[in-house]
Amino acid sequence: VPLAFPIIAGAGSMTSIISLRAEYHQINIALAILINIIVVFIVLKLTKKIERILGPGGIAILEKVFGIILLAIAVKLFSSNAKELFA
Repeated sequence: VPLAFPIIAGAGSMTSIISLRAEYHQINIALAILINIIVVFIVLKLTKKIERILGPGGIAILEKVFGIILLAIAVKLFSSNAKELFA
């Protein structure tokens, strides 16, 4: 819980919601949050099983893949905001 809570409901989550608000309707964001809550609940409940199935190598690969996805999202947000700033 001490690690999961700040990641799930921390400052990054709030920043994401605020930046998504500029591009999407409120109902779409609300549905995405609801689906995310369900997925996070399932993943947190099955963490030990997932960890056993993937093993150390699988977890390392998963970390790299999600790191690249997070980087792509950050670059997209930065570039779209920079384009608006200098336009």
